[in-house]
Amino acid sequence: MRLKSCVGMLTAIFGLAALLMGQSSQVVAIRAGRLFDGKSNHLVTDQVIVINGDRIVEVGPAASIKIPSEAQVIDLSQATVGPGLIDAHTHVFEGPDNIKDLLKESLQYRMFGAMKSAQADLYAGFTSIRDLHSGGAMYGDVDLRNAINRGVVQGPRMQVATRGLNDTGGGRLVGFLDYSPYVPLPTVMEVVDGPWEARKAVREQVFYGADLIKIYASGAYHFTPDGQLMSTPTFTLEEIRAIVDEAHRQGVPAVCHAFAGEGVRNCVEAGVDTLEHAIAMDDATIKKMVDKGIYHTATLYHYWLDQGPDLEKTGGKYSLYRTGCESFQRKVAAGVKIAFGTGVGPFPHGTQVKEFALMVKCGMTSAQAFRAATSVASDLMGWEDRVGSIEPGKFADLIAVSGDPLADITELERVKFVMKGGQIVRNDFK
Repeated sequence: MRLKSCVGMLTAIFGLAALLMGQSSQVVAIRAGRLFDGKSNHLVTDQVIVINGDRIVEVGPAASIKIPSEAQVIDLSQATVGPGLIDAHTHVFEGPDNIKDLLKESLQYRMFGAMKSAQADLYAGFTSIRDLHSGGAMYGDVDLRNAINRGVVQGPRMQVATRGLNDTGGGRLVGFLDYSPYVPLPTVMEVVDGPWEARKAVREQVFYGADLIKIYASGAYHFTPDGQLMSTPTFTLEEIRAIVDEAHRQGVPAVCHAFAGEGVRNCVEAGVDTLEHAIAMDDATIKKMVDKGIYHTATLYHYWLDQGPDLEKTGGKYSLYRTGCESFQRKVAAGVKIAFGTGVGPFPHGTQVKEFALMVKCGMTSAQAFRAATSVASDLMGWEDRVGSIEPGKFADLIAVSGDPLADITELERVKFVMKGGQIVRNDFK
């Protein structure tokens, strides 16, 4: 009887949580002093957004919008309202001591940490994220995504890459599992060799819930005396083509982690959907990337934080950040489709908002950077019909800041209001 009682109580608690965090039929009207719609280069003033349940139903000038009598009115007339932010490159299961965590902590314990990280992202204004491998947590990211979607826990909308793919030795190249071969250890990524083994892994990951497939195409790196970034390739072009082809056959995108050289060129040649990092790129490869419509996330802030070892080794001359910033400028000028993505995980979740300032420093306008985290990122995710802009029919995912982020992009580091699907996550304007 006691067991049945506990089970019944837990069922009631989770049912109540789902009810409270699920869709609502409440009508809400937001008065926005300034509004950035996610697609334009400018702000409009004195706007009203009408929300019914989890969707935007009307948006326009206050003079032309009739607010329903039953609506709850939220006054953001002294603020700038924008679409919920999107980080297209996160790691909610990963921290600075990922290997130690993997060896010492259970998956169940790590799930609590991942949930906390996802909630920190949401609280900072990221209402959608793309999580690019589970850091040794197997398919735990699928469980977290599903729990959020079902209203069991609070967090951003998620697309997940599950385990990630690397070749034999590739884990060592990217800094994972550099240990004695005589000590059996768990793997952070799924290790595959050869096109057919790679295809099988793609099928397995999609079967267990992957929204996309992550390829680790290059690993260990160093700078030559003249500043050239050299990065050791992992998979062959044949293997990467097999992974990309199989991912597309299964109806999911293929995402490529690569720093420079052969790894980057192989991924572009194979037609991946998005290229992550790509610290150093020649102009011919950038042009091919544009021609193929490949999206890019640069993760500038991650490498800005981690410059110390590079600068020490190169006498203060070279670092991934410095090379990446120069490359970023050429990608912007060439018209590469750049989405906001930070690689957050090795540094604290919720702090990745500092990426915006570096995107502007390295060649974007403030409006381009804001769009990169809204409409461009939603296009990258294939979610342009649901998030990324303030339009009727889209989810009511909104943020607000005090100042004008088009005049000072660092305003997005100080988000004070967050709404996801019509539900208020935070409101510091009260």
